[in-house]
Amino acid sequence: MKAPVISSWFGRGQVAAPPDIKSAALRSDRFRLEREGDWRRLEDILARMERGGLRRIADADLIAMPALYRTAASSLSVARETSLDAATLGYLEALVQRAWFQVYGPRQGFIRWFRSFIFGGWSRAVRSLWLDICIALFVMVAGTVVGWLLVARDEAWYYRLFPAGVGEARVPGASREQLLATLATENSADGLSAFAAQLFGNNSAVCILAFALGFAFGIPSLLLLVHNMALLGALLWLFAGQGLVVELAAWLSVHGTTELFGILLSGAAGLHIGRTMAFPGKLPVLDAAAAAGRRSAVVMVGVVIMMIIAALLEAFPRQLVEGTSGRFVIGGTMLAFWLTYFILYRPRIAGDAAGAGAA
Repeated sequence: MKAPVISSWFGRGQVAAPPDIKSAALRSDRFRLEREGDWRRLEDILARMERGGLRRIADADLIAMPALYRTAASSLSVARETSLDAATLGYLEALVQRAWFQVYGPRQGFIRWFRSFIFGGWSRAVRSLWLDICIALFVMVAGTVVGWLLVARDEAWYYRLFPAGVGEARVPGASREQLLATLATENSADGLSAFAAQLFGNNSAVCILAFALGFAFGIPSLLLLVHNMALLGALLWLFAGQGLVVELAAWLSVHGTTELFGILLSGAAGLHIGRTMAFPGKLPVLDAAAAAGRRSAVVMVGVVIMMIIAALLEAFPRQLVEGTSGRFVIGGTMLAFWLTYFILYRPRIAGDAAGAGAA
């Protein structure tokens, strides 16, 4: 966008403009002419940066750019307060927006960011939440035990935790054959893609809710983990009654090693925010919560990826692969992969590598 040219109709044989309009036009012309040189220089630098990045920019222009940006932003503020003409105001708004992106905007595109996220950024963020992960893991195990003990003491708890729909075979009193039928494979993959999309929506909703509830000092996140794992405990109790714990564990492991890991991380991310708010240390509460939120947000981006993988595993391999050993192989492989990535995979960051080279 080029700098606007403010034209005047005065002195052209037209009806004379009112004095206030003539004064405003003259004031706008004077304001523009006094600053137009800086605006044009900033616009030229921005155009070259947008075409070819920093390679096209001289050092003097790079040094001058922050000052030029502040000048344009100041001009925009004055233009708004003094109600200058719409053309000048629109030009300055567009110029300041473009300059802000170049001065303060991200320095890398999506592909580069995603590569740094996968190759180290995600695993480092997860390791930074190690204490919260340990707490969340303890709560999940405790929730599973609580669910088992509740239904073992009173079968009515099963229906409170696991509402059974019409024709549901997984209910207390079901025979071994009925329960085995719920673990059977599908004859074809027809319709499983829609099933995968539904599973992804359900799994992601649980994870996002566990993360979002962390602002209340992490307590709701922990309660949500307890409730979800109590469902698993009730299911384990049901299948254990017919001696089918191994078969159920194999059936669940195909997707469960990824899905439960993702739920664990989302609960830990929510707990991390809440725990930081409760114990901010030397930082103000808002600053501590903001820093914790940034770390947790990186973890949650990865959790979404895990939920996509879990949904695909639950919809396809779990429904198509038959046999306890085959299912355990898939589940065990996924668990080994996640543990290796989060614990053992520790690439050196660029700053560390440069420091080591200098040393």
